Amino acid sequence: MSDLPTSIERESRSRKKWPWLVAAAIVVVVAVVVSWVLLGRGADSAPASAAAAGDGEPVSGGTLQFGMIDYQRSPDPQLGTNYAESIIGNNVTDKLTWQDPDTGEITPWLAESWEVNDDLTEFTFHLRDDVTFSDGTPFDAEVVKANYDQYVRGDDALGIKPNGAVLFTGYIETVVDDEFTATIRFENPIASFLQATSFTANAQPGFLSLSTLAKSAEERTDAKNVIGTGPFVYDEWVEQVRTVLVKREGYDWAPPALEHDGEAYLDKIVFNVIPEASVRTGSLRTGEIDATLDVGTTDEGPLTDEGFQIISRPVSGTAIFFNFNASLAPTNDIAVRRAIQLGWNRDAVEKTVLTDSYTVATSVLADSVPGYRDYSESLLHYDPDEAEAILDEAGWEVGDDGIRVKDGQRLQITLLGISNLVANKPAYESIQQDLQSIGIDLQLAVLPLADYAAAVANAATDYNVVAANRSRNDPAVLNLQYSPLIGNGNYLTEDFDGYDDLVTTLGKLELTLDPDERAEFAADAQDALLEEYALVNPVYNPSQVIAHAPTVHGIIFDAQSRNHFVDTWLSETP
Repeated sequence: MSDLPTSIERESRSRKKWPWLVAAAIVVVVAVVVSWVLLGRGADSAPASAAAAGDGEPVSGGTLQFGMIDYQRSPDPQLGTNYAESIIGNNVTDKLTWQDPDTGEITPWLAESWEVNDDLTEFTFHLRDDVTFSDGTPFDAEVVKANYDQYVRGDDALGIKPNGAVLFTGYIETVVDDEFTATIRFENPIASFLQATSFTANAQPGFLSLSTLAKSAEERTDAKNVIGTGPFVYDEWVEQVRTVLVKREGYDWAPPALEHDGEAYLDKIVFNVIPEASVRTGSLRTGEIDATLDVGTTDEGPLTDEGFQIISRPVSGTAIFFNFNASLAPTNDIAVRRAIQLGWNRDAVEKTVLTDSYTVATSVLADSVPGYRDYSESLLHYDPDEAEAILDEAGWEVGDDGIRVKDGQRLQITLLGISNLVANKPAYESIQQDLQSIGIDLQLAVLPLADYAAAVANAATDYNVVAANRSRNDPAVLNLQYSPLIGNGNYLTEDFDGYDDLVTTLGKLELTLDPDERAEFAADAQDALLEEYALVNPVYNPSQVIAHAPTVHGIIFDAQSRNHFVDTWLSETP
């Protein structure tokens, strides 16, 4: 059980304003928050948005043909868990807040201002009063309540899963204070909740109309039934083929931080599902598509030479990780886990697999996340001699075929990964070769997303390693991913030696907004995961990489490196 304190029953609460230019006193809070979000950011942090170079004012009209490796399994934005689903969902729905991709600051969107109680268990939002859904119905506090209740609890009768239960941990209720004021209440402190209201990645809290919330999961596979407040609306959804969005007429509430007034510039966006990298690149070259996500690492240089623009942003959250199954042999042996951390050549991966759009991981946290700590010198470096010594001491002896054996068990590690990021499989193959040289047989199952999703349901018994990443520009991503009470990414049982310690250490990330304390808690969390219990082997920091024609301008990367097209426009061919 979690021993996190809760005091939601307190009758009297001293309330403090949260940032956005409401009063002079807010400046103090803003300074604290901004100083926190700036911690750990390097000089090479990516820009908030990226656009093709070129002169001229934005023009309205046109259709953007956009290529993607993945497809939407459903048009429901609150369900989607892959990049295609989150990117498309972000352009159909809006959030309460917007997170600045450069600083991490939480700024207004559908909420104009907010207050937080001292216990970090109640968050009161004051909403815009001019927002509507594309069916003409109003966005108000009742809509916030209906969305968050279903997002967290699901609806068995409708076949709706509790998609937001992990992000909104400890959610009690949303109270409608008045037409445009809502208070969200939690059982325990949840310091990361403000960031969660801006979250744009997997299973995001984008707002759906009351009519959509009344639809079943099956009915929501008809894209016309999915109604949001966003700058685009669904026009067509053909599973595994394409999704078509058209401009929302009358839209005028983009995040103020984007400085975009009025409707989107584009008339239409066609998201084309193109699984093969060579076909995506070929389609870009022939002009069949204007832009593509998921650019192959070997294609970045040639496309640049041919005059195409390459834009990218590292994905804030965790690195691509090897999460060790600590309940399944042989990764239940900490010596095996430590040897894998030390037993592969990071320089080789960087030089032979990655481009300048990516970096080798130096922690489980990406360096863009506040609280990041660098372990490249102390722990995450290539030392095959030390790795072999660790295995020798633990009793793993080299067998006749070069693979180690202990008590009759061969040192074979089964890995489940996803093929939806272009650098994943070649990076894993490089590690596979290095580990073989120290006597570890790494068996790879790198699958398309649909097959991965089916396999991961049995990963606790079938795989020693799950390789993936989790997007979230907040250090609480570690609590979300690794706490045995939430994500339990290492399949820990209560008899694991560090079970209670991990629950407490990771849970502290939700207890304070003080930047110094939170940085200390983030360091403790990384120490526990990487060093004390060796539960994760970070591999590389993923990026979202787009190649586009020089006629494409204004594609935005948000704080989770998902794309928004409200500011995108097309110029004439040079």
